[in-house]
Amino acid sequence: PATAQNQNVMPQIIGHQMRNTIMEVRHSFPVPRRSRINYFAVLALVVIVTFVPSSQARSFPQEKPNVVLIITDDLGWADIGVYGASDIDTPNIDGLASDGVRLTDFYANGVLCSPTRAGLISGRYQQRYGVERPYGNAGTVGDAGLVATGNSLPQLLKNAGYVTGLVGKWHLGYIPEKSPDAHGFDYFFGLKSGYHDYYTHRSRDGELDLWENDKPIELEGYTTDLITERAITFIERNAEESFFIDVAFNAPHWPYQIPDSPSISRDRARHLMPSDSATSTRSDYVKMVERIDLGVGKILATLGRLGLENNTIVIFTNDNGGEWLSDNSPLFHRKWTVWEGGIRVPAIIRWPGRIPSGKVSDQVGITMDLTASILAVTGTSVPHNAGLEGMNLFPILQGHSPEVERTLFWRTNFGGITQKAVRSGDWKLVVDGPHIFLFNVRTDIGERNDLVGKRQELARELRLKLLEWEKDVEAEATALLAR
Repeated sequence: PATAQNQNVMPQIIGHQMRNTIMEVRHSFPVPRRSRINYFAVLALVVIVTFVPSSQARSFPQEKPNVVLIITDDLGWADIGVYGASDIDTPNIDGLASDGVRLTDFYANGVLCSPTRAGLISGRYQQRYGVERPYGNAGTVGDAGLVATGNSLPQLLKNAGYVTGLVGKWHLGYIPEKSPDAHGFDYFFGLKSGYHDYYTHRSRDGELDLWENDKPIELEGYTTDLITERAITFIERNAEESFFIDVAFNAPHWPYQIPDSPSISRDRARHLMPSDSATSTRSDYVKMVERIDLGVGKILATLGRLGLENNTIVIFTNDNGGEWLSDNSPLFHRKWTVWEGGIRVPAIIRWPGRIPSGKVSDQVGITMDLTASILAVTGTSVPHNAGLEGMNLFPILQGHSPEVERTLFWRTNFGGITQKAVRSGDWKLVVDGPHIFLFNVRTDIGERNDLVGKRQELARELRLKLLEWEKDVEAEATALLAR
């Protein structure tokens, strides 16, 4: 298959092979001179068909690329081999990094599930839609959820002729008006709540939480495996179309149930803590992550088997920092917080022949950049009123444009915690309750050297930017929710 490095030499290679084949046939099967012109014209045509592989036809530049977006749930920063894992085996995810670009300074839009997913689907700060907390289960969420505007990532791709699918976790509303279908997904299979039992597929309230489109269904199997199987089926069924699939694994989110060991989660999938008796273990967590990696490998193998590998962008990332069984080192803190351990996440992008392999980029990025990037690289028309706030990362990853300095914002007020942060360039201001901290996260990734007392003017400048951003997003959210 052609890549950026061998596209220019492919015609010469094929031409050389064609000439050799024709000469071999000519010497083996002599043909009268007067018949040779027509004979070898036909033979050349046959050889052309023979030597142009079917997979090559799928990688012509004018074709729209397929997109497979894989997003995990509560994965720790150092829970993948290429990000430093020492006790978890992730060869398939690591292979993506070997074949693509690994980002070191990539962030989730939010500190929790629903906010980040709202940022992905909308391509904007989720605070503009009033999404700052995770939605509950069917018994508590009511009609709440992400408002469908007609400008979501899947809807715009669908408008552009893509077949769109979400397999896995939604967590942005239960009612039809706020379901995956309302946002432009042609197909949905998975859970609508934040978590469920991996074997019974029931949420905290005991209700069945496994759906196919808008109908609850009962199936046997471990949720991670079911998500992998349905993702493969979606790809197989749409191999001849341009497709986008969001493979949203709910693992390794609690309950920490291991694969191949059918069970019922304790206390209806309650999050077991370190202080609980007979609590979950790091070993349980490791097995859950390795089953994700196995699923990723099967999805990648499917792309290869169908000849789709060269014309498919594969993106791997996570929705927020890891929980207490995760390894977020050397980052400080974890999920629910705006410290680096709560928002900096792994991100890997592979597109054979279009972006370099084995590259590491320290370009600062955020979840909603994936939205803008996917829409741009697929040539999808984006209405002005979509108001995308992410940026297209592909020109930078491809080496066509220099890295860009970013200013990004976060805020959470869930669980009695009020935290805010802004990163501008290499500097990050953290507001944690009544305390204000300032760090250079380029040189101090663990946020241990607070410089607010030495750089007061910079701290004041960043604080004003944060206040202006809050005022802006709150005004839009108030107007939207008042409709």
